Amino acid sequence: MKFPHRKFLHTAVFAVCAATLGTAFAAPDARIAALAAKEKPALLETLKDLVSIESGSRDLEGLEKISNLIADRFKALGGEVELIDPSAEAYRMEDTPEKMGRVVRATFKGTGKKKILLIAHMDTVYTIGMLNKQPFRVEGDKAYGLGIADDKQGIAVITHIVSMLQAMKFKEYGTLTVLINGDEEISSPGARALITRMGAEHDAVMSFEGAYVKEDKLSLATAGIASVTLHVTGKASHAGSAPELGVNALYELSHQILQMRDLSDPATGLKMNWTISKSGSNRNVIPASATAGADVRVLKVSDYDRIEQQVNERVKKQLIPEAKVQLNFERRRPPLEATDASRAMARHAQQIYKEELGLPLGADDKAAGGGTDAAFAALKTKAPVIERFGLQGFGAHSADAEYVLVDSIEPRLYLGTRMVMDIARGKTAEK
Repeated sequence: MKFPHRKFLHTAVFAVCAATLGTAFAAPDARIAALAAKEKPALLETLKDLVSIESGSRDLEGLEKISNLIADRFKALGGEVELIDPSAEAYRMEDTPEKMGRVVRATFKGTGKKKILLIAHMDTVYTIGMLNKQPFRVEGDKAYGLGIADDKQGIAVITHIVSMLQAMKFKEYGTLTVLINGDEEISSPGARALITRMGAEHDAVMSFEGAYVKEDKLSLATAGIASVTLHVTGKASHAGSAPELGVNALYELSHQILQMRDLSDPATGLKMNWTISKSGSNRNVIPASATAGADVRVLKVSDYDRIEQQVNERVKKQLIPEAKVQLNFERRRPPLEATDASRAMARHAQQIYKEELGLPLGADDKAAGGGTDAAFAALKTKAPVIERFGLQGFGAHSADAEYVLVDSIEPRLYLGTRMVMDIARGKTAEK
């Protein structure tokens, strides 16, 4: 099968011609452009291998298989590879499994000083057996497969960036670290502590979630995600003959929801919305239990403290003193907040795309939907952390439409490789 890369080569020729005519465009680095073209069919084969392994977040057998494959790839590239079980230091939420998929950490030692972290995740939202109906395939400019956009393309792009750096014998970084997570789709309960530590230990973090098909851009900010769960315990009694002997958990739950319905703050982007509830067992029985859940979104880490304090204060005001009310506030993901350092690094990436490839690249510092491991990496550092260095894609979490654009492979390999080289050389920070 031939994998066309004419679009990228046309861009390179255009950039060269523009430079000759004295415009703002510069010629692409010929070595990197040639290697990106060479790696394109190999990357598609890597995608096929990754997509052909089912690796749902709770599928430990599948996660073990894919983590072994990833580990072997980075060992073959000369990395010091560890397979880390993150279960022991997991942040336990209501839906956290006892054991989580392993993290693959590959370390490449260089001759320079800068420490660079590349991150992606191997787990998907799909259940065992779905692969049979959705095998990997390429149709025109689209490569399809379950988990291909979210986030197996990220693993493949990182793998082939490292391959390109090795082919050029580039080692001007101090340490190049690759971290591939196995529990991202369930809010990274196991890997979050490791990702946070690693983020603080590196000078720059590039995260390889996919870019968008309709709007190719990097993300500098994402919303934080939390949940509030209310459990109310009352006392059952016959609703017709002795309702006064019961303690109506539904009444108390309704009171709690109503008194916490106004905690959203549009001025700061804080959102809290009650979304699910359940109570009782029979129409003619005073409900002895009731539960409700709320979704919380924040744009700043500090807003977590504020909203958690508010709900804990409100819940103390009960309608029925005899009812037992339990509130659980879970910080599922912190927000990724845009910083001056990340804006400067994003502008450098945009300059490469525009001047060397003749392509537009956005860099959005408004919080995008969906959580990201980049937010954990940024939690304890002032170093630049940027999301969406991966391929352009579509259909994440869908059962039949997930794909990546084949024509985005070479530009993204070029960009990722150039960024690693420039970060290593200290060229991405504005003076």
